[in-house]
Amino acid sequence: MKSTETGMKKPLFITDPDKLSESKTDGRRLFSGKVFDLEVDGVKLPNGKTATRELIRHKGAVAVVPLFSDRTVAVEEQFRYAVGRVLIEIPAGKLDSPDEDRREAALRELREETGLIAGKLTCLGDYFGSPAIVDERITLYLATDLSEGETSLDDDEFLTVRRIPLDDLVDAVLSGEITDGKTQAALLRVALMVRRGLL
Repeated sequence: MKSTETGMKKPLFITDPDKLSESKTDGRRLFSGKVFDLEVDGVKLPNGKTATRELIRHKGAVAVVPLFSDRTVAVEEQFRYAVGRVLIEIPAGKLDSPDEDRREAALRELREETGLIAGKLTCLGDYFGSPAIVDERITLYLATDLSEGETSLDDDEFLTVRRIPLDDLVDAVLSGEITDGKTQAALLRVALMVRRGLL
């Protein structure tokens, strides 16, 4: 996270990463899908012993907080089959390829899902939802100077877009109503930036 993008200093909490690092000794792919691959790796631990890591490899994703000048945010209601219920989320989507420009992907997903076009896009940093088993890196963005365009949803994509005050969304995070991790992290970051006068 660059200070020029968010106005916040870069934290330095990890003091000696080499002391904790693991190295791959062997591996095999068990499954290749459209969304992820499943692999099993053997690793060498910091103490010299070995272990097995079961991994989900993902090409990556982006997520966007569309913040209007009146401090409302465009969020989505979408049914998530894996958890069997409708969740409130910020606009997000997978990269088309691992090397796709993440800013361009964020602008695309925002426009396709909400019809919104961002005049300004600020990187909020990366989010790892379950780093023990999944390498998916979700880059979070704040979109401002918004204008309205046309949506372009995928054939299998069904969602409802709502515009809700940021303060109400923070309350929903704190009460447990919003349970999606990337949405929690991004909304709280933006709310803190507003409170600190960075927006």
